[in-house]
Amino acid sequence: MNNSQTSSLSRTAWLVVILLVPVALLNYLDRQMLAAMKSSMMGDIPDIATKANWGLVLGSFKWVYAILSPVGGYLADRLSRRHVICVSLFVWSAVTWATGHVTSFNELVAARALMGVSEAFYIPAALALITEYHLGPTRSRAVGIHQMGIYAGTILGGFSGYVADSPDYGWRWAFTLFGIIGVAYAVPLFLLLRNPPRQENAVAQPSPGTAVRELFTNIGFILLVLYFTLPALAGWVVRDWMPDILKEQFGLGQGKAGVSAVLFVQIASLVGVGIGGWMADRWMNKNIRGRIFVSAIGMTFFLPALFGVGNAGTLTIAVCFLMLFGLGWGFFDCNNMPILCQIVRPELRATGYGFMNLVSISCGGFADWGFGWLRDRHVPLNVIFGVFAGVALLSVLIVMLIKPRKELTPQTG
Repeated sequence: MNNSQTSSLSRTAWLVVILLVPVALLNYLDRQMLAAMKSSMMGDIPDIATKANWGLVLGSFKWVYAILSPVGGYLADRLSRRHVICVSLFVWSAVTWATGHVTSFNELVAARALMGVSEAFYIPAALALITEYHLGPTRSRAVGIHQMGIYAGTILGGFSGYVADSPDYGWRWAFTLFGIIGVAYAVPLFLLLRNPPRQENAVAQPSPGTAVRELFTNIGFILLVLYFTLPALAGWVVRDWMPDILKEQFGLGQGKAGVSAVLFVQIASLVGVGIGGWMADRWMNKNIRGRIFVSAIGMTFFLPALFGVGNAGTLTIAVCFLMLFGLGWGFFDCNNMPILCQIVRPELRATGYGFMNLVSISCGGFADWGFGWLRDRHVPLNVIFGVFAGVALLSVLIVMLIKPRKELTPQTG
C-alpha cells in the first residue's frame, strides 16, 4: 500500500469515528432521559406504582437488548456493518418517538423492549467497524473518542429532568424530539459511512455453532466476559438510579438531581477515556499487556469511589466520589474492545462483543430490579455500594489473568 492510499485510509478511519460519535450520543441519550425523568413519568403513568415496577421498566430494555446482542454481533460479522448500524439507528429512533406517546405501564415496558431489539445491533457493529479501521497504534484512542459520544449523550440526558419539569415541554416532548433527530441523521449516515476494504486473506465466516464453540473454549474470552460484567452491575445502578438516589438523600428537585448525578461523573469519564486511551496505546509500545494494565488501574478507582458514594453525607462529597468513579470507568470503557481484539480473531469480534453485552446487560437488568427491590425494603445504601466495591476488587484480579495472543496484537502497539 503506497503513502497516498495509507493517508486516505487513515482519513477514512477517523471519519468513521466522527460519524459514529453522534450515533453513540443518541444511543445513550434516551436511556438517561428515562432515568432523569422518572418522577414525571411515574406521575403521568400512575399504574407504574412502585420502584420495583420502575426497575422492570429499566430491566425490560436491558434483557431484550442483552439477549439479542449476540445476534446483532453475528450479523455485523457476516453482513455489512454499515447497513446494520444505519438500520439500527433508524429503528431505535422511531421507537424513541413512540415512547413519547405511551399511556400505560404495559405500553412503556413494550416500548423499552422494542428499544432493546433495535439498539442491540449497534454497539457490537460500531466497535468492530472502528477497530477494523484502527489497528494497534490508535485503537484505544479511537474507541475512547466513540465512547465520548456515549458520555455526551448521558450528560445531555441528565438535563432532561429540567425539560420534564417544564410546563411548556415535558417528558413526552423530549422523546418525540430526539426520535425525529435520530431518524433524520440515519440518512446522511447511510450516505457517508463506509466499510473498510476487504482483506485478500480474509477468513470465511464460521457458522453460529462454530462461532459459539470457538469463543467459549477461549479462556481469555470467558475471563473478559466476567470482567466486562462485574463492574457493570454498579455502572448500571449509578447511571439508572443515581438521580433518584440524590433526589431522596439530599432533597433535590428532579432537574438538579438529574444533572448532579450525570454531569460531573460523565465529564470525569470523558477525561478518563482520553487519558486511558492515550496511556493504553503508549503502554502497548512497551508491553503486550498495556491495555490490561490501564484498565486494571481504572478499576482500582472503583473501590474508594463506591464506598464513598454509599457513605456520602453531603451532595458535594457524593459528587466528588462519583467523579472518581467516572474517571475509572473511562479507563475501563475505552479498553474493553481493544482487549477483545487481542484474544479473538477479527471474524468473531462483533459476535464476541455481542455475547459480552448479553451477559453484562442482562445482569445489569437484574441489578436495576434488585436495587429497586432492596430500596423498597430500606436496605442502607452503604451496604449495597459496599458489595459493589468488593465486586470491583474481584474484577481487578480477573483482568490480570487475561493473556493476550501475540499473533493478534500488532507489533506497533
